[in-house]
Amino acid sequence: MIEAFPSGPFATNAYVVYCPNTKVAAIIDPAPESAENLFAYLDEKKLHLEKIILTHSHWDHFGDLKKVHDKFPVPIYIHPKDRENVISPGSDGLPLFIPITGMKPDKQLKEGDEVQIGELIFEVLHTPGHSPGGICLYSKKHSILMSGDTLFKGSIGNLSFPTAEPDKMWNSLDRLALLPADTQVYPGHGEMTYIKNEPWLKDAKKFFN
Repeated sequence: MIEAFPSGPFATNAYVVYCPNTKVAAIIDPAPESAENLFAYLDEKKLHLEKIILTHSHWDHFGDLKKVHDKFPVPIYIHPKDRENVISPGSDGLPLFIPITGMKPDKQLKEGDEVQIGELIFEVLHTPGHSPGGICLYSKKHSILMSGDTLFKGSIGNLSFPTAEPDKMWNSLDRLALLPADTQVYPGHGEMTYIKNEPWLKDAKKFFN
């Protein structure tokens, strides 16, 4: 159901998430230099792309958004607090290492919303800290968390960026610490992990503050 494509200068994970029964798919975070691999995978698996979801608006997570959208003009989803930086890349104060074309998102994702991908249902968890509109997508039924840059294997998203909110990050991580231990975590960078393998989560502020 989930395939990662580490791409671009920071090996950002672009994901294809799909429902094996319906062949309906979503792309999560079309990172720079990811488009061709994403297209090849969609074609190989004969998937129908239905939406593009951004976990947040840092440019390394949507560098190939326009390229993907040009080929598949499907709705783009993001939390409203990160929407403006997708329209005007770099407005969050982060330097752009490569040219990024802005796009206007179609749909807003807020806390408690449900995202459907075929027969798969994900709940939107608003997890600010790394960015104001950072989200995670959680499937209770399948024990899956798409964690963006909120949670990595053994680490968390950078809190020194201009729009980072460290105090809110600790609350976000406290929420994730309460998820079932066997929850599979697919982060924005690095390898997949499990909540049970991140025991530091409940004391994250002590480790990273």
